Amino acid sequence: MSARVLIVDDLFPNLKLLETKLSMEYFGVVAAMNGPEALAICEKGLCDIVLLDVMMPGMDGFEVCRRLKTNPVTAHLPVVIVTALDEPSDRLRGLDAGADDFLTKPIDDTALFTRVRSLLRLKSVTDELRSRAMASRELGMGDPFALAAAETGQGARILLVEDRPNAADRMSTALSQHHTVTIEPDPHRALVAATEGTFDLALVSIDLDGFDGLRLCSQLRSLDRTRDMALIMVGEPHGMARLTRGLDFGVHDYLLRPVDRNELIARVRTQIRRRRFSETLRGAVQASIELAVTDELTGLHNRRYLDRQLGPLFGEATAQALGLACLILDIDRFKSINDTYGHEAGDEVLKAFADRVRQHTRGIDIVARFGGEEVVIVMPGATLADAQAAGERIRERMESAAFLVQRGATAITVTVSIGVAVRHVGDTSASDMLKRSDDALYRAKASGRNRVVAEAA
Repeated sequence: MSARVLIVDDLFPNLKLLETKLSMEYFGVVAAMNGPEALAICEKGLCDIVLLDVMMPGMDGFEVCRRLKTNPVTAHLPVVIVTALDEPSDRLRGLDAGADDFLTKPIDDTALFTRVRSLLRLKSVTDELRSRAMASRELGMGDPFALAAAETGQGARILLVEDRPNAADRMSTALSQHHTVTIEPDPHRALVAATEGTFDLALVSIDLDGFDGLRLCSQLRSLDRTRDMALIMVGEPHGMARLTRGLDFGVHDYLLRPVDRNELIARVRTQIRRRRFSETLRGAVQASIELAVTDELTGLHNRRYLDRQLGPLFGEATAQALGLACLILDIDRFKSINDTYGHEAGDEVLKAFADRVRQHTRGIDIVARFGGEEVVIVMPGATLADAQAAGERIRERMESAAFLVQRGATAITVTVSIGVAVRHVGDTSASDMLKRSDDALYRAKASGRNRVVAEAA
């Protein structure tokens, strides 16, 4: 796994030692000898992970980490604090600053490479989300990176898989101040609970009585329902080889017994923040995708979506000799609504109109805003009679109840004219069917509006 590792240390021999070790494992290495230099390198996007010494003059490693994690531009970068200090209070300071992990000098090579590779795997997923989430920001949907970086990591639902009652009670008590904790000592029931519930994080003892906790971790990482859940192992100091295996197949972090209360709280918070960071970016990606194919005002599909879907639907219907119907709906005298009540009221009518149309179409139908006050409905498998019946239901629904606008202060009577057509054997493309629907709509308007007219025989 090739990546650029930023080493931050004010002592040149330490820099060279780490650079040599990492280069032998085919990592690219970038170096900085102070905090400001490190921040500048990170903000320019010149590294993928940061190995950060604590004891530096001026700006220490804790402050550098804190600034990286609160800056939306750099918050996604994994930070491993490297320190000669090995007190729980020092680890807690690093985790509170937002560090993803820490290594104690002298650095064990296996721990170093395992941690770096594990964090880089997680970052590669986040990077893909970040690149796609850029689209939502460019579309004016707000800044998902700032929102993600502001996550506090509190209020999570946690599944604690621990069969030692005293240990489970201590961990649950420590976490319950800020989270909702469910204790499940049985690994089989825990797997069921995880797949059926909505947990943000699972804490799993890998030394369960009569069961290999690593197997449960592997199952949680492989199932679709639990793959994105944060996962922390709890193990013994003499079991580092097994903990390392867990990190290799995707477990996010581990805690050693006896579990320090403050470190438990801090590591859980770190993993919750990371998971929600990814969730926020994933939500931004989904929103940008929906915006690309959705009409912003009505929530219906837009013309672009209709154009992309109609061709394949028409081709499939032609190849398999299936029915395909098209309805074009147009609100009668919509201009007079805008002129009389204002464009805001007109927009309210369009939204309500779209809602009523949705209520009388099937899940397989394509409903799209064609432009202005026109809506197109494409009905796969439908005959002309089916489409006429659907059009009549929609027409009656529009006429039957007035549209309330301006916070319910104004009631507007709305009617709709509808043109209907179906695919013909001789049609060369979907545009032929659309043209006949449009002609039928024109005749509906010309013959008095508020009616459904089928294509000419």
